[in-house]
Amino acid sequence: MTAARVFESVRSQSLRSIARDVAWLLIPAACLVAVMVGLGHLVTEMLPSTAIGKWDAEVPRRLVEYRQQEGVSESKLITSLSETPTIVALTALAAAVFRWKFGRWRESLVVIYAVVGETSIFMATTLLIDRPRPNVPKLDAAPPTSSFPSGHTAAAVCFYGAIAAIIIWHTRHRWIKVVAVVVCAAVPLTIGGSRVYRGMHYPTDVLVGGLLGAIWLTVVLVYVRTHDAGGRRDAAVDADRRVVIR
Repeated sequence: MTAARVFESVRSQSLRSIARDVAWLLIPAACLVAVMVGLGHLVTEMLPSTAIGKWDAEVPRRLVEYRQQEGVSESKLITSLSETPTIVALTALAAAVFRWKFGRWRESLVVIYAVVGETSIFMATTLLIDRPRPNVPKLDAAPPTSSFPSGHTAAAVCFYGAIAAIIIWHTRHRWIKVVAVVVCAAVPLTIGGSRVYRGMHYPTDVLVGGLLGAIWLTVVLVYVRTHDAGGRRDAAVDADRRVVIR
């Protein structure tokens, strides 16, 4: 068999594998959209008249009073860690680095599936739930999407959480695992806080955005970890014996 035919065969097999993955992941993605829409109706129709709803509306207004000029640039830097151009660039970079490091697409696809899936679920939700953004002065240009849920928070959970999971898979050092979890958990939390601080979201938007990201990332990680790699049931386990830091 010529090199060209080998390349074509490998590419065809890879495309079939990705198509199979997408087909499997579509079902939990659709279920998660339904959950998000249900929560959206709860937040926008039932919650406003409750004590929690009043607190939710009051927080962005109260934060306006505590805004300090020297803190604006810091909050902008934090929120930029999860802006669309940033996440797209970091996802492409992470996918390329992981493909080079491990010589396979498994880790790269974890990041890609997590980010692309989250974005699709988020966009579908915003098309069905139209929640106006807080009626306060905003420090960012408001995108045309609904305030519910926070896409910045969901994207941060999926991307930085995927990075943490891959680091944990490939290191034997407990302290590295702890640092990865702490850092990659702190980033979405600070991003969510900055989105409320900058007047772009209600706290419930951020909470549900974090929930969206956490559920979808878990789905992707469980699917990839339990999937038969390369047609062999032990392939994924064998490959995990390669570590990043010994």
